[in-house]
Formats: sequence, C-alpha cells, structure tokens
Amino acid sequence: MSSVAVIDVGSNSIKVLVAAAAADGGLTILRTRTLDARISAGISQAAPRLSAAGLAAGLDAIRTLLEDVAPLAPAATVLVATSAVRDALNGEDFRASVHAATGHRLRILSGDEEARLIGRGLTSDPALARLQDFYVFDLGGGSLECLAFRNRQIACTASLPLGCVRLTEQFVADPAGPLAPAARQSIRQHVSDSLARSPFAFSLPPGAAAIGTGGTFSVARAILAARSVPAAVDVPPSVTAAQLRALLDWLGALPLAERQAIPGLPAARADVMPVALATLDALAGLGGLTTFRHSFYNLRYGLAAEALAAL
Repeated sequence: MSSVAVIDVGSNSIKVLVAAAAADGGLTILRTRTLDARISAGISQAAPRLSAAGLAAGLDAIRTLLEDVAPLAPAATVLVATSAVRDALNGEDFRASVHAATGHRLRILSGDEEARLIGRGLTSDPALARLQDFYVFDLGGGSLECLAFRNRQIACTASLPLGCVRLTEQFVADPAGPLAPAARQSIRQHVSDSLARSPFAFSLPPGAAAIGTGGTFSVARAILAARSVPAAVDVPPSVTAAQLRALLDWLGALPLAERQAIPGLPAARADVMPVALATLDALAGLGGLTTFRHSFYNLRYGLAAEALAAL
C-alpha cells in the first residue's frame, strides 16, 4: 500500500501525517505527530524575520519527523510552510536551509493555496460526508483561514493575519499576566475589522454548520475532558461557543504560571491560548455561530490527498 508523508511547518507547531488511499476513496491514516516549535516569534513586527532560535527549532523538528516516518517508507514526502515562513523576510533562507539539511524541498503555500488545501482535507473527513453547506475556520499561530462551502464546493475563502501568536504579540503587553479586558476588546474589534475588509462573508443560510480545525479546538476539547467529573478520555467533537467563552473567561483571568499547570493545556501553548479563544469568541459573535464541530482533517489531509492522487 503506497503512502505519502506530509510535514506541515506551521507558525506554532510542526506536524507530520502519513496516509495511504483507502478503498472507499478516503484516507487511511498511518501516523501522526505534532512538535511544538514556535518558529513564528516576532511575526507581528513591521519587518518580520524568523529568529535564529526559530530557524534552529524548525530544522530540528523537521529532521525529527523525517526520521520518525522513515521506517514507513512513504512513496512521496511533501514539506510545506504557511503563514510564518511566507511572511518572514528570511523565509527563502529557511527554505534553502531545509533543503541543504534534509534534501527535501519546502513548498511555501500562499494564503489561497492553504485555504484550498484545508478545504480539500475537510471533504476527506468521513464524519462530515453528509454536509453540503458549511463554514470552515482554521486558526493557527500566524493566520486564520475562513471558507464557505456550498454543495461541498468552496464558495469563498480568505486567509487573514489573525493567528494567535501574531495577535498575542500585537495586543498583549504582558503574556505572563492575565488577559486584560481592554486587550480582549481590541482583539474583538480587530477581528471584526479584518473580516469586514476580506472577501469572506457569512453568506450561508442561518444554522449552517461551522467546522473548526487547528490546535485551539484540540486543546479546548482536552481541557474540557480533563475538567469533566469523572475525567473523560475525550469529549464530543462539537464545542459550543458558550464553552469556548467560559474557557476564555477562566483562562484569561489567570497568570501564565497557573495556565501552564492546567491539565490538557500544553505549557508551550499556555501563553497564546487566551488570545486564540478571544479570536474564536469574536468570530462566533460576528457570525452568530453557536457551535463549532471539530475536525482533524485540515491542511495535512488535503496535501496527502493531493500527493496520493499524483502517485
């Protein structure tokens, strides 16, 4: 069974997926792994550059993931980078470093490519096979991808610089302290203004499903599972806007040291989680969204489907 490996160099984490084509036309998942690398520190600066530490962490994570999947002998290996690398002035230097260190070429996706491939990944999720009209929101460290589907075809997309690392740097003066109410309001206004200037619109009929992808939803579900009594292995894939807002109220009131001790919240994400939740809270309010249905089938899955089709 031929398989492909996809390494996604994101702003906050670097992930790998190894997949093969399933008999029903979907994907058979053979391996997944995520490493926190935070290569995007400084992404909100007027002249953003990947730091020496970020470059080193990114290369180290890519090497580790390549070694991890080597025993599976994938027929093709695809490396892509998103917001942090495409926006950095030295993004091409990072691409050259990856090629020199690993022999693999790094594809830097445009925002439109990223959104399209996220959409392709979502339509590979068997749990969403019956959905026809729906929204997709993928929140990362550097950007927020917004898509609207009509009859399972992409009707409109937007890739917006609203990632949680980027907005934390822009609006949070002291990430070690609680999220100030003024910062939370500024984030809400910034999200509203950015959406108003974008080609994306909440144009689907009221009640259309909203699909959420990205680490914020995964972490929110893990926190909710850890807080349930008795503690659950998992929680349902639907996370309500009210649950996200309650998590924001709770986490936003805590200093970083206390957030880092919360079960289900990785310490490496504790500094940006309040801003991520504030962004989703603003998005839900603007679109009248009451529930996000979480899916893992985002960018890597779309890239895997594309690579398998090319074999």
